[in-house]
Amino acid sequence: ILKYILRIFANLLSLQCEQIIQHLNHKIPGINTAELCQRIQTSGIEINVGDLAKIANVVSFLFSTAARNNLSTEELITTLGHAVSTLPKHAVQVIRHVWNEQGKSISVSEDARHTATVGQFVDVKWKLGVAMSSDTCRSLKYPYVTVMLKVADPSGQITDKSFEMTIPQFKNFFRQFKEMAAVLETV
Repeated sequence: ILKYILRIFANLLSLQCEQIIQHLNHKIPGINTAELCQRIQTSGIEINVGDLAKIANVVSFLFSTAARNNLSTEELITTLGHAVSTLPKHAVQVIRHVWNEQGKSISVSEDARHTATVGQFVDVKWKLGVAMSSDTCRSLKYPYVTVMLKVADPSGQITDKSFEMTIPQFKNFFRQFKEMAAVLETV
């Protein structure tokens, strides 16, 4: 059973490492750790999203630093061995394999080395609702807009943010987006 668990863990770690490489190459906006966590839990391995996000941050930092310093696979593994002595052997093997296969594909421009990173927009969903009543008011009939944003932070972790706006707030929000669109048209 232990070999089976290690094989599943290695496959899922490999998938996470590949997603990190894709994120570092700007091919995907981020790493959906919640989805990956669910897949890992479905395979019978107990892990929470927070711990998986920490692993993703460490591996992302490892790969981006190795790319910036143009490290070979052996240099990366040696450096990793000096920094983290408690890393399981199968995890090191996965990192070695992924870096050996895809590590050189990470492009690090000179500008990227000196630029602060910000989050990246992934998706937006919205819905219109009407509050009908509350415990203090029987008849509200109060319309509102709920906006749900999916954002990838600089490390690639995808998070959901949601907020509600009154209709006047939404109209102001919409007006500002129209202004941005008009400015973009001039560029």
